[in-house]
Amino acid sequence: MESVDSARVFVKDVKRVIIKVGTAVVSRADGRLALGRLGGLCEQIQELNSQGYEVILVTSGAVGVGRQRLRYRRLINSSFADLQKPQLELDGKACAAVGQNGLMAVYDILFSQLDVTSAQLLVTDNDFRDPDFRSQLTETVESLLSLKVVPIFNENDAVSTRKAPYEDSSGIFWDNDSLAALLALELNADLLVLLSDVEGLYSGPPSDPHSRLIHTYVKERHEGLITFGDKSRVGRGGMTAKVKAAVYAAHAGVPVIITSGFLGDSILKVLQGNNIGTLFHRDANEWVPLTEVGAREMAVAARESSRRLQAMSSEERSKVLLNIADALEASEKLIIAENEADVAEAQQAGYEKSLISRLALKPGKVSSLANSIRMLANMEEPTGQVLKRTELSQGFILEKMSTPLGVLLIIFESRPDALVQIASLAIRSGNGLLLKGGKEAKRSNAILHKVITSSIPENVGEGLIGLVASREDIPELLKLDDVIDLVIPRGSNKLVSQIKASTKIPVLGHSDGICHVYVDKSADMVKAKQIVLDSKTDYPAACNAMETLLVHKELVNTVGLNELIVELQTKGVTIFGGPRACSMLNLPEASSFHHEYSSLACTIEVVDDVYAVIDHIHQYGSGHTDCIITDDQDIAEIFLHQVDSAAVFHNASTRFCDGFRFGLGAEVGISTSRIHARGPVGVEGLLTTRWIARGSGQVVDGDHGVVYTHKSLNQD
Repeated sequence: MESVDSARVFVKDVKRVIIKVGTAVVSRADGRLALGRLGGLCEQIQELNSQGYEVILVTSGAVGVGRQRLRYRRLINSSFADLQKPQLELDGKACAAVGQNGLMAVYDILFSQLDVTSAQLLVTDNDFRDPDFRSQLTETVESLLSLKVVPIFNENDAVSTRKAPYEDSSGIFWDNDSLAALLALELNADLLVLLSDVEGLYSGPPSDPHSRLIHTYVKERHEGLITFGDKSRVGRGGMTAKVKAAVYAAHAGVPVIITSGFLGDSILKVLQGNNIGTLFHRDANEWVPLTEVGAREMAVAARESSRRLQAMSSEERSKVLLNIADALEASEKLIIAENEADVAEAQQAGYEKSLISRLALKPGKVSSLANSIRMLANMEEPTGQVLKRTELSQGFILEKMSTPLGVLLIIFESRPDALVQIASLAIRSGNGLLLKGGKEAKRSNAILHKVITSSIPENVGEGLIGLVASREDIPELLKLDDVIDLVIPRGSNKLVSQIKASTKIPVLGHSDGICHVYVDKSADMVKAKQIVLDSKTDYPAACNAMETLLVHKELVNTVGLNELIVELQTKGVTIFGGPRACSMLNLPEASSFHHEYSSLACTIEVVDDVYAVIDHIHQYGSGHTDCIITDDQDIAEIFLHQVDSAAVFHNASTRFCDGFRFGLGAEVGISTSRIHARGPVGVEGLLTTRWIARGSGQVVDGDHGVVYTHKSLNQD
């Protein structure tokens, strides 16, 4: 299925464009003409004219301009006594007659300054009932366009025969939006652009921060779901009228874009293929990703599929995982090809090396992922386990049981292998899953998702794992606290902070991976060199890589520390120093201790003792993974018990903080939260508990008829 962006390729075939500009765009809030916006509109039309486009303009605003002028005339021609009387509303037809003259005068002046000739064509609803009129109109417009003249249409409200011209919705057209749609068909336009005072059609009121712009309108999905606000402050319709006109034209075969007329280049951007505004197209339902119009449907499908998955036996769920592992290995060449295309595009786009490193699936990675899935498949069944059994009273047994969380929304950046790990953990734990990967891994994520979901049995459904296509769908998903049970963001500090501020759904994850290694004065320096080098250089882009090296002050100017620094530099590590290290070791100063390099760079600082280390980690660390290298067991125990991080190591590389290396099979991420799960989050972190009570007719009856025993029972 194509993305929304690819739907805009139709603009390459556009030659004849109809542009409709509404009253709210033409005029300011006080009713006067918005000359700046009109000038920008004329400049865009001149540019299109020079590029060979045939441009037809449909403009509103005459009534508003006339009303403003006539109010002024009435004011200066009235006596003080006249002004004390109730002021009658001005006749709309008179306003239209006066305003049309002024409006066209402005267009003529603006276009003349740009060496463009314009022509006025006033029409009424009744005109189009005459076939001869339609034929003559088409001939006139064709003649004008051949001479590079811009035809400017407006409904002739001054002589309209309708009884209620501002409310009547009967007839061939009933406002300038529907007139523009009619002309688009009558004159065989290739594109209709409706300019509004907002960027396009929103899922709710544009002023609501939770509303999102709908880039592609699908009538079958959106009709009835969109709530429109009031009509335009100055015109007849508003967004309701524009949508009706757009649906009408699009259904008949003319693509329509509703976008903002307040931007100076919106029309040019549309014709350059930029994804702005809202597109209406009769083939839209073939282009739009499911999430564009069905975030809730996708989440509900994941929940329903997860319940069917939970109903399967442990052996059946294990078989699903084994089938996925086999399918991944069988599709390895295709997966690698798609991943290489992502990497090449990222390199061409100038992404940082650390991101490209996370993006690339290195040789053997697919097989490694398949083996980790097989490990998950063969582990003990995690769900439905009785964690505690208690006899509440005689013949009344209460069990505490492990159970899936429900539906997970995982947002991750760059690493396509994360998709495989997360999907396999979700299946093993019986959870439904929605995945949103980084755009730089679009091809890799798509092929991995396809391989995995094609291995899910039909009686469970591919909806078990949904792949969110666009970042713009995330705000909509974050509203679904009644369907989605947990959000796990894997990415930058900024991403995690934004997610936490945007949802009522519980969020689990870590924002930074500022990991420390402390080399104590009693450390074996050969061992220290191996651990430090591995922590920094094994995979510098990982969140469990060392970012700060703390060294005891007595190690300064020793052979062991000098060799360690030289070895780091030999491996390509750029070294910065804290204030003490800069002066004592002659290093360039680090910009901040609270910095995650995610590359071959680190900070070194000199400290007095283990207590200074603990204070430093608590002040600048992120609570992820921290390590001490020492042969003094007492010092090690102080560090292990007082450093408040998710993982704390003694004489071991920080790179071991990983779900697979911890024997969890895989991980959905590493959590620095203190609630629910901490450290690498595997299957157990995706489970919660529920209570099962087995009675034999017990009732409370004010607790008079129950003798509580609260006896702990053997779980077997």
